[in-house]
Amino acid sequence: MTSSTTTPSAISGPTAAPPVLAEVVRSGFVEGHHRGSLVVLAADGSVEMALGDPSAPVFPRSSNKPMQAAAVLRAGLDLSGERLALAAASHAGEGFHLDLVRKMLTEHGLSPDDLQTPPDLPLDPAEAETYLAAGHVRERITMNCSGKHAAMLAVCLHNGWDPATYLDPAHPLQRLVHQVVEEAAGEPVAAVGTDGCGAPLMAISLVGLARAFRTFVTAAPSTAERRVADAMRAHPEYVAGTRRPDTWLMRGVPGTLSKMGAEAVQAVALADGRALAFKIDDGSARALGPVLARALGLLGVDAPVVSRIGRAPLLGGAAEVGEIRAAF
Repeated sequence: MTSSTTTPSAISGPTAAPPVLAEVVRSGFVEGHHRGSLVVLAADGSVEMALGDPSAPVFPRSSNKPMQAAAVLRAGLDLSGERLALAAASHAGEGFHLDLVRKMLTEHGLSPDDLQTPPDLPLDPAEAETYLAAGHVRERITMNCSGKHAAMLAVCLHNGWDPATYLDPAHPLQRLVHQVVEEAAGEPVAAVGTDGCGAPLMAISLVGLARAFRTFVTAAPSTAERRVADAMRAHPEYVAGTRRPDTWLMRGVPGTLSKMGAEAVQAVALADGRALAFKIDDGSARALGPVLARALGLLGVDAPVVSRIGRAPLLGGAAEVGEIRAAF
């Protein structure tokens, strides 16, 4: 596998633009590009391929959720199965997701009003249409991070921590999340921000993100990291949804751990420890599938689900007239 990296200019000034990872082709004409950075790790954790600057810090957004769920386990909350998968989820807002969030809250004496997620519609467009057609309005529980927040609230009650401030970066839970992220990534957190759901967000490099996912699948079975990975892989519908690529990949390639994040971030680890992570620079999610499928192909993953994930047609007059395709 070849390696290509962008490097800063030899003279002072702006650095080179990230390489094109995907191109937009309409009616045979390339009308646009999606640039970004990508890294592929070999089974031993070494960098096998690099495009752009995967050593630069990024906000992994929801790709950090496995680490957040591992912190909840380390803090003493007893979660397993679908509940643990939902604690690491960006759920689609399907009925079975919302039912389990409500159960998790009730089991710990909590209610949806205790969630500090912003009110939102279901993440899945089809679910959002059904939800609105039924006369519902935006709710905190419908926000795709509500499973994670339910777990965070529950572990606060378990430890006697203040549940009202569970999103404060100085809160004991968030300090533990910070520690877990650094340990899994093998590097210090470069910056702390606020995610879309209001939770603290830790910046690491794409190399660190891929390393973290590799850590989760190769960890000993009794560890918090491996427990999270096993729950996500066993119950991928709870991690994403029935119409989501993370679910398709974890179902279609057994042993694979996959989690996308907002602003077009994706991290994957295969059962043998090979891993990848990338970010589309402009944050366009439409390029995720083609880039992910190409990266999986370079890793030798040969399964029908790869083609399904990589398909990103462009329409013109309701007919297919082009596609978004990988460019590396």
